[in-house]
Amino acid sequence: MDDPQRFRIAAIPADGVGREVVAAGRAVLDAVEANAGGRFALEWEEFPWGSDYYAEHGAMMPEDGLEVLRGFDAIYFGAVGWPTVPDHVSLWGLRLRVCQNFDQWANVRPVAFLPGVTSPLRKADDTPLDWVVVRENSEGEYAGIGGRNLAARGDGGEVAVQSALFTEVGCERIIRFAFDLARTRAVKKVSSVTKSNAQQYGMVLWDEVFRRVAADYPDVETESVLVDAMSAKFVLRPEDLSVVVASNLHADILSDLGSALAGSLGLAASANLNPERRFPSMFEPVHGSAPDIAGQGVCNPVGAIGSAAMMLDHLGLHDEAKAVHRAVEAATAQGVKTRDVGGTAGTAAVTEAVIANLGV
Repeated sequence: MDDPQRFRIAAIPADGVGREVVAAGRAVLDAVEANAGGRFALEWEEFPWGSDYYAEHGAMMPEDGLEVLRGFDAIYFGAVGWPTVPDHVSLWGLRLRVCQNFDQWANVRPVAFLPGVTSPLRKADDTPLDWVVVRENSEGEYAGIGGRNLAARGDGGEVAVQSALFTEVGCERIIRFAFDLARTRAVKKVSSVTKSNAQQYGMVLWDEVFRRVAADYPDVETESVLVDAMSAKFVLRPEDLSVVVASNLHADILSDLGSALAGSLGLAASANLNPERRFPSMFEPVHGSAPDIAGQGVCNPVGAIGSAAMMLDHLGLHDEAKAVHRAVEAATAQGVKTRDVGGTAGTAAVTEAVIANLGV
């Protein structure tokens, strides 16, 4: 037998329920590997970075953490955030530090409507719904440009400036990524989200780049929609959507709305991609660390399991990724669901049901 393909995976469970869902995802991936008959091997290394690490060391990850991660094929991430650490410290100190330094500029967030999961949208009962949000993940409103000044003026005198950064290169690469993705889908359409009526510089540049790139894809339908109107469209006309491309902030919010419409943020998977593969990409569920339920064994592992499937796909293990998606659908169709989507099963029971349905 030929030597198996070997992939080095860095696991960073981080905080709260992140630890539980990463363990669940790893259990599913172990089962996928066992079913593969030695064709590939996942070599794991887990890192204890996060808020507990911050309490001990004063940083969310070690100074050389990025160099350590650089040698891995992919990163499997849980969730970051804990009440003892300010949110902007935990986010910028770990997740955004990895995303920005590894130029993971394409954040892909599918909106998946699963069998057996009731959506708050009545339209979902009899209309096939399936779209994906492509989020610019390196600049925009989360570029970290700005500051706080004039505190010396006394109470009420301080000024905070938060600037959004839009570059022609950044806009073009994420928009072109969205068009390339649309060409792989049954409905070849890209919806651009803008707010150029009010944001007359950055978003006007975004619109201009979108029109220019669209000319290279005459086979793909297009539309440009203001973000407030797109919020309404997610609810009222979701059947019109296929690929939605948006800036960092707009896509962050809209993708959470999409996941809520599918039933729960606990279902939402995502991939932070460096498409050129100069750095490892990172795969994580969209939900947060959920301190209120952490450690109780009741959190929904589906988002993390879906993220694991996206990681398999990124590694070229396409059949294995499809098998995980089918197993998740089979488990929810059987009624094995956590309480956030109307079920009574715990994290372990859902994980076991997904594993039982692999290869079915």
